[in-house]
Amino acid sequence: MFQNLINHINHHLPFLKDKKLLLAISGGIDSMVLLHLFSKMNREIAVAHCNFQLRGAESDGDEEFVKIQCEKLKIKSFIQQFETEKFAQENKLSIQQSARSLRYHWFEEIQTKEGFDYLLTAHHLDDSLETFLINFTRGTGIEGLTGIPQINGKIVRPLLIFSREEIKKYAEENNIDWREDSSNASDKYFRNKIRHQVVPILKELNPSLLNSFQNTVHNLQQTQQIAQKEIDTQWTAVSTIDGENCYLALDKIKSLAQYPAYLYAWLQPYGFTAWEDIADLVEAQSGKQILSAHYRLIKDRTHLILSPINKKSEEEYVIVETDFQIDFPIKLTFCNQSYISTPTSTSIFVDKEKLKFPLQLRKWKEGDYFYPSGMQGKKKVSKFFKDEKFSLVEKENTWLLCADNEIIWIVNHRADQRFLATSKTKNIININLLK
Repeated sequence: MFQNLINHINHHLPFLKDKKLLLAISGGIDSMVLLHLFSKMNREIAVAHCNFQLRGAESDGDEEFVKIQCEKLKIKSFIQQFETEKFAQENKLSIQQSARSLRYHWFEEIQTKEGFDYLLTAHHLDDSLETFLINFTRGTGIEGLTGIPQINGKIVRPLLIFSREEIKKYAEENNIDWREDSSNASDKYFRNKIRHQVVPILKELNPSLLNSFQNTVHNLQQTQQIAQKEIDTQWTAVSTIDGENCYLALDKIKSLAQYPAYLYAWLQPYGFTAWEDIADLVEAQSGKQILSAHYRLIKDRTHLILSPINKKSEEEYVIVETDFQIDFPIKLTFCNQSYISTPTSTSIFVDKEKLKFPLQLRKWKEGDYFYPSGMQGKKKVSKFFKDEKFSLVEKENTWLLCADNEIIWIVNHRADQRFLATSKTKNIININLLK
């Protein structure tokens, strides 16, 4: 097994050579074999162990065991205890999701702080098969049927070519000590049910199941690579980035055969799961939106707009005086001027005598109205937005410059004629929006 691993690394993971490696070690048989193998390679390694405090004295025993083994091997160890149950309750996550989030976040912190090039985990071929079956059972796309990836950014899983049986045999032949996790025997976890009840039957039906699985995964990975190239090409064709927002052209989306499949591939990384609703959004009325945990997808007249969900602030930004510049939330300059030039969408000229200081910069509210320059009478801001065909995102990102809560300027769009400077104005202020 040791020589097979050396050959595998030389042919498929050559980038690990001369790198600083952090090994995720639980104390179980898989991770202890990983530690044993890499300690024989004369590489720069260290160990990271998580105590999730879920099994009382057993968890503490695992921690102590890993410490002792590292001391014997003269390998540096990093140990961290987590309040996993508390984290799960506060974040409304399962224990498994919480443990995964906590450990990988901590691993990343160690890698950054201590300068480790890669994190190695002890996942093996049976783990990958179980993941395949779990995803298949729950429903997934092609990416969920390719097992556990051997390389995922700075995470590498060098034991994926070995079965659980091979690892156990190596541990016994080399007198490697390990700790048994009692939770692995319980079928209350979905993965354990797959491991204990489903996989044995499949292996009975096909004694070469793991070899068949490896071939299947290899074929699916190649298919996924071909599909991903097409997905990336079409994403470039239909998408336009503007600041934090991404605009997906509806006419180009509709021209794609089986466009719901493209939408799934594009949007799945942003946490969306309501695929039928998303497909229906293409033909829905403007303004309808679908939310994920951190993003929203909005139907506009000509585009689907993908944007991050930002917490709205009710704060008003106060401009105290003239002759100065503000840089947040937008850049505006206020300058006294002796003449009036031609106004533009980004530059207006107002009569200082008509203003009540301090001025306010805020977002629009229901019921807001103003007197648009070049028009007779007043108009609701909501009606102005509708007539100008503003998208929901554009409405939310538009700022109003106000004096005593009366609108001076819908910034970058239309001024209120009540405040504009005229030929009789003595004190002119030029307000400019800077990009």
